Amino acid sequence: MTTSTIEPLGDFVLTLSCADRPGIVHAVATFLMEHGGNIRESQQFGDQEHGRFFMRIDFETARSTDAESLHAAFATVAERFAMTYELWSARAPYRTLIMVSKQLHCLNDLLFRTTTGDLQIEVPLVISNHPDAEPLVKSYGLEFEHVPVTPHTKAEAEARLRQRVEELDIDLVVLARYMQILSDDLCRHLSGRAINIHHSFLPSFKGAKPYHQAFERGVKLIGATAHYVTGDLDEGPIIEQDITRVDHTLSPDQLVAAGRDVEAQVLSRAVRWHSQTRVLPNGHRTVVFR
Repeated sequence: MTTSTIEPLGDFVLTLSCADRPGIVHAVATFLMEHGGNIRESQQFGDQEHGRFFMRIDFETARSTDAESLHAAFATVAERFAMTYELWSARAPYRTLIMVSKQLHCLNDLLFRTTTGDLQIEVPLVISNHPDAEPLVKSYGLEFEHVPVTPHTKAEAEARLRQRVEELDIDLVVLARYMQILSDDLCRHLSGRAINIHHSFLPSFKGAKPYHQAFERGVKLIGATAHYVTGDLDEGPIIEQDITRVDHTLSPDQLVAAGRDVEAQVLSRAVRWHSQTRVLPNGHRTVVFR
């Protein structure tokens, strides 16, 4: 006797959040069964403090279908439970616009990881308020655009960014050490689809040359935080953080180098999880299904 293997025709991801109540998992499982879905990965979380339920399912289908059809079909289930949900092809890359100023370590890390397939993104454009990044971007065969920003041209520069986001059908904007504060209006426009990276010292040092300030105080830990961009500077919902230990033997320049390494790693993880849609908003926090 021989057995046949049914090859999957599609690989999809469903994420959802709603008020926690009985029957959610059953309803989702029934939907998948009715559409020939086979679960490859499933994660869920119940926020008992706020009574919210979060779920991420990676599933394959043995029937010929597409993400748009499944998304529309799931609307009935979502309406019954007042869900916020997304459903898309698991292999689809996020179209990502990267913004940078003069510090290029995070940009270089993101571009390298993209070329190796480590990040599920495609980068149609890099925008900078300085020309420094152009040779690096061009070496990867990507488009670079220099958009200077001054107090008198900030509104014009942000309008250009919004225009490019729409023209290029951008899913995600990454501020890879982009040293400009976005307006509240632009932050609202990009809500949930713009990620920033910044240092996170213990204790914290604000203003110019934070690593040199840290050196003067003799810190023993330095780190970085990746978060969604909001109108509150560096206070958006946190996606990822990490630290590294340092000591008295490190010079200010060595502290800067150590900080760059942590920043690049933290930002790349945040971008990876977002592009795999493993990050779900939960008020001022996030649920990250790693």
